[in-house]
Amino acid sequence: MRIGITCYPTHGGSGVVATELGKHLAARDHEVAFISYSTPLRLYELPPHISFHEVEIQEYPLLKNFPYTLALASKMVDVARMKQLQILHVHYAIPFSIAAILARQIAVELNLKVVTTLHGTDVTLVGNNPSFRPVTELAIAQSDAVTVVSNFLKEETYRQFQVGKEIDMVYNFIDPERHGYASPPSPCLPPRDCPNQFTLMHISNFRSVKRVADVVRIFARFVEQRNARLVLIGDGPDSGLALRTAQELGVADRVKFMGVVDRIAPMLQAANLLLLPSETESFGLVALEAMASGVPVVASNVGGLPEVVEHGVSGYLAPVGDVEQMAAYALKILEDCNTCRAFSNAARKRAVEYFDYRDIVPQYEAIYERILQ
Repeated sequence: MRIGITCYPTHGGSGVVATELGKHLAARDHEVAFISYSTPLRLYELPPHISFHEVEIQEYPLLKNFPYTLALASKMVDVARMKQLQILHVHYAIPFSIAAILARQIAVELNLKVVTTLHGTDVTLVGNNPSFRPVTELAIAQSDAVTVVSNFLKEETYRQFQVGKEIDMVYNFIDPERHGYASPPSPCLPPRDCPNQFTLMHISNFRSVKRVADVVRIFARFVEQRNARLVLIGDGPDSGLALRTAQELGVADRVKFMGVVDRIAPMLQAANLLLLPSETESFGLVALEAMASGVPVVASNVGGLPEVVEHGVSGYLAPVGDVEQMAAYALKILEDCNTCRAFSNAARKRAVEYFDYRDIVPQYEAIYERILQ
């Protein structure tokens, strides 16, 4: 099959999933064309069957902000005709679905099909913004197939919008080999077997929904009992808040800011525990990637996270904002070597058994084949 993929190229779960899906599809001999305003974060190189096409934004004096949706739709048309695409698979409803639907109408001779994958905030935040609701409902209604990344998000989509079609639930996925114990650790962080110090880690885009100040508060309570460091990976509007909170709590010298990192798996080899106290998570891809690396997770009991983290087995879930409980759970997991090892093994086992790409990528292929018939 010949598939065009559009996603946000920045660090975030939707872009990661879209990029990894494209690479796995290409490895299965499908032709994949990425269409975006910059190269997706995890598209380090262009392996066989993959091409990248950049959307150029023009300056025009009568427009304060050039309409990216129109530029994207035009580029989709060009690439679709050039590559004879059959499917445009977009990851996020706004603005990508609308652009794809417009491209389908323009390149009518190709009989393009549009697949929209909803990842979370395009439902939860847009659902709270009435000005975008009609556009999102149109995107869902006009897509040839709609997928979501968790059962939680499927139910939320039906609740927020007038949806008259069946939505396919397809979980996010990992590559067990990439996150295996044999993968080399990052040279900038010592591995997790350091006997004298635990490594707690948080990975996100540092938006307010991630509650990074809570990450620091949990860590501050943890180091009252155990020697540890906190490694923060990513960047965003609340990175300054994380630093100020660490300074106020007297733990800034134990907190390491790594910035945006392309390759997460080597960094996770250093972690003993992942903290994810988010306000909401429609799935929680970073939790899954941590578990695949044998890293237990302490997270909020919200959204799709209970579908990923098995409470009391591969990690613990607590109410949003309950810093004391999350710190207690972190101490419980790392209280001794045997407990830590049991949680680590259980996390790895769950990730591999339920979220292996070899089981999930074929689900997307089946959806493509269905709409092409």
